[in-house]
Amino acid sequence: MQNCYLIFPQYNPILFSIGIFSIHWYGIMYLISFYFIMWSAIKRVHLICLNKKKIENILYYSFLNAVIGGRLGYVLLYKMDTLILDPYYIFKIWEGGMSFHGGLIGATCSIYYFSKLYKYQFFKITDFFVPLVPFGLGAGRIGNFINGELWGRVNTSFCLTMLFPNSQSEDIKLLQENPQWQSIFDQYHVLPRHMSQIYEMFLEGILLFIILNFFVKKCMPTGYLSGLFLLLYGIFRIIAECFRQPDPQIGFLFDYISLGQILSFPMILIGIILIIYSYCRIKKN
Repeated sequence: MQNCYLIFPQYNPILFSIGIFSIHWYGIMYLISFYFIMWSAIKRVHLICLNKKKIENILYYSFLNAVIGGRLGYVLLYKMDTLILDPYYIFKIWEGGMSFHGGLIGATCSIYYFSKLYKYQFFKITDFFVPLVPFGLGAGRIGNFINGELWGRVNTSFCLTMLFPNSQSEDIKLLQENPQWQSIFDQYHVLPRHMSQIYEMFLEGILLFIILNFFVKKCMPTGYLSGLFLLLYGIFRIIAECFRQPDPQIGFLFDYISLGQILSFPMILIGIILIIYSYCRIKKN
């Protein structure tokens, strides 16, 4: 079994550098996501009673707020200790580290503002955009994988696990509680871990994208797609977190529950409420 462990390809997280200026793959993934979502939204503009200019405005500011909210959420929820030691860490987005939940709040605030500005239903706007969001989530997970970060939990019995060089310091700490892994560590100098970034790319990116876009062509009540997005993302994230190694500075909460899972439970609840509400409005009308 040990010979089946996959070796991390050791990607260079920097695509290219010019002097002190560097382009990171992580940032490229978000840039690709933005232009894909913009292109797709313009192609689907006939599905919403807003013109191309208004769609572009919503996207530009929602993307900006998502990045700001995502970074703030990650630093405040996961890296507060690092922020205290290095206040400039909050600006080092190229090193990775974005919180989806923070980004969601940032983008939601932006969409709410434009719904008031354009006097257009908030949930009609969110229903229009949420089927495109999974592409960005999947691309972000690819960026995590290239960076060699957010690796999964240790599993020595599963064949398709990967050896991540960046996990060595964390693995040494785990050996104190799990001495049965010492022989594997001595051979590979790291412990085999689940490729949780790839799992999340499939669940939150590919599968969620397929499901949501299946319902785009259906005549669903306003708010249904937004509720379905929250519900499914919350479920998929909780599943993926079962294989993902919690951030070492936080660890598990309540023995086996991660912070990501706790933050996803409200999304499931809100999603269910929104789906029920969307159907109740139809029946009432």
